[in-house]
Amino acid sequence: MALVGQPNSGKSTFFKAVASTSIKTGTLSGTLESYRECIVRIGLEEASLVDLPSIRSLHNRQTEEHVTLNYLLWGDEPAPVISHEEQPPAAPFPKPDLIIQVIEAAALERDLELTLELSQLGRPMVIALNMMDEAHKKGLYINHHALSEQLGIPVVPTTALMGHGISELFTTAATTARENICPLPQPYSPHISDRLPGLSQLLMQDDIHNAFEVPHPFLLFQLAFGDPYFMDEIRQHFPELQPEIWRLRSEAEQTLPRRLHEEMHADHHHRVASLYETVLRAGAPYEIHDWRYWLDEFFLHPQWGLLGSLAVFAAVLFIVFEVSVWLDSLTAARLIDLASAWQPTTTGGVIGRAVVDGLIGLIGIVVPYMIPLVLLLVALEEAGIMQRIAFVVDRGFHHIGLHGGVALPMLMGLGCNVPAICAVGAASQGRERVIASLLITFIPCSARSAIILALAGKYLGGLGVFSIFMLSLIVIAVMGRLLARRYPKTGPGEVQEIPSFAWPKIDSLLRKTWERTRDILTIVTPLLVAGSVVLALLVHVHADVVINTLLSPITSWWLGLPIVLGVPILFGILRKELSLLMIYQALGTMDISLYMDRLQITTFLMFLTFYIPCVSTFAVMLKTIGRKEAFFSIALSVTTALVIAGVIRFALEIITYSTG
Repeated sequence: MALVGQPNSGKSTFFKAVASTSIKTGTLSGTLESYRECIVRIGLEEASLVDLPSIRSLHNRQTEEHVTLNYLLWGDEPAPVISHEEQPPAAPFPKPDLIIQVIEAAALERDLELTLELSQLGRPMVIALNMMDEAHKKGLYINHHALSEQLGIPVVPTTALMGHGISELFTTAATTARENICPLPQPYSPHISDRLPGLSQLLMQDDIHNAFEVPHPFLLFQLAFGDPYFMDEIRQHFPELQPEIWRLRSEAEQTLPRRLHEEMHADHHHRVASLYETVLRAGAPYEIHDWRYWLDEFFLHPQWGLLGSLAVFAAVLFIVFEVSVWLDSLTAARLIDLASAWQPTTTGGVIGRAVVDGLIGLIGIVVPYMIPLVLLLVALEEAGIMQRIAFVVDRGFHHIGLHGGVALPMLMGLGCNVPAICAVGAASQGRERVIASLLITFIPCSARSAIILALAGKYLGGLGVFSIFMLSLIVIAVMGRLLARRYPKTGPGEVQEIPSFAWPKIDSLLRKTWERTRDILTIVTPLLVAGSVVLALLVHVHADVVINTLLSPITSWWLGLPIVLGVPILFGILRKELSLLMIYQALGTMDISLYMDRLQITTFLMFLTFYIPCVSTFAVMLKTIGRKEAFFSIALSVTTALVIAGVIRFALEIITYSTG
């Protein structure tokens, strides 16, 4: 599919809206004009999309536009008539199966001139009637159905900058290519066409068409118009025909008021003007719009849309740090208080208590964090807001090898990594699913955020809390670039659909929430309970001393922390809140500053921020991205946590030493 259009018609906006994260670029041979190409997924099909340099006309061409025409006509297989030219083909890929002409709706009459010229190529074609919002603001209303009927090809109203009509355009384009829907013939007025039969008959020779390999109407127009390039090719390859062509053109001019090319040019303008008047209705600009229109103006605006996305992010953060904490206090926190009185000493009792702790941990994940966040995500999808956010942030996500469709699932990681990875599994596939899932493990979930707020807020101050969260963003961005290199084979671009706004329906909300959370019962529950039992038994048989000793090279030597923190760090893989509780237990005080200085607290928080989120996250990753990548995630998070925490520790020690 080739995107063709006048300058500033919006071709590049269409390309960017659906492009993959890997774009092939180059220049058309013999020019400085660049093209871009990528693979785009359209439903179950894939197409190669080429964004060509702008072209104003197929007839009065500049040098650069001539090369663009060569690509449209012949692609990477030049016709015999130009095979003698030394320069390579215009572009290194075949001529397009379909042309998508992007038209600026407010400049319809200008762009229709190119439309009539493109129709001579006899190629399947679709028109993207772009910037419809700007046309409406100027009081121009175009009957695209009538325009489609007149031209014989689909015409799709679009506003590419806001994502409107993009999905319909590419779906229609795929259908048009399959069904080979070409433009209707657009004949000249009788006073011109009646004077061209002789020239037309002369060009009907097989050797001429085999040499040029272009549709007959196009070749007839070029030679009747006296196009210098095509006339020169006739002179070189069919010199015996050149005098006859000039004679037939002169005979046609004898009964015309102007020279033939001037009359053809005037007739071209007249047909365009007639078509324009047929499909255009002028009215009052700035018609009254409902709330849906103004919401789209806000959410899909290139700049204001980012603010709208931030507003949605703020709402999600409110749920994470307010509603979820409140729900946690009503559910898991109360269960923990009730179970705290049970301190068994027998092996059977320890196992029973471990099972209870595992189930409490499960409730602490599902009830306060997972269900509210999944409900919110589904509600955003049902309302059509999530799709708009994905469209706006898509371009930024390309820098880390992802599409905007994973933006909100990744945001869910601020509450809990488990539903975030589940949502990524539903919203993406292949390389994107793997990269997004790996990056989510570096997003501070509410449990890790709670520890950061509890310790950093108390001992490091607001600047310390801010610095830790900012470092997390930097690590995610850098890790995204590195992972994009590890998984270089990118998937195709995606045509994102922007649905109409709608109120979420209760039955759909509940059904989709269940579909996205039911795996927690079959995958996470067994691992969470089993892990709790194993670690409880280790402590029961006094293996905690052994564990602390074994982990001392990490805790004491590399991180510079008290050796007794080995078990709390290990227990953190069940649930991060347990780490904070066990720190207090291991140190024997709620005031950890008695045993750890600010440097040690900072190092510990750095390690805990990037360390393995929890066993529940690992369990979901096993299903979402497979065993190999799930274990790679563990290795990646542990290595990253050790490197960052160790580097920061030694850097702070050097700074402390140098400042005396």
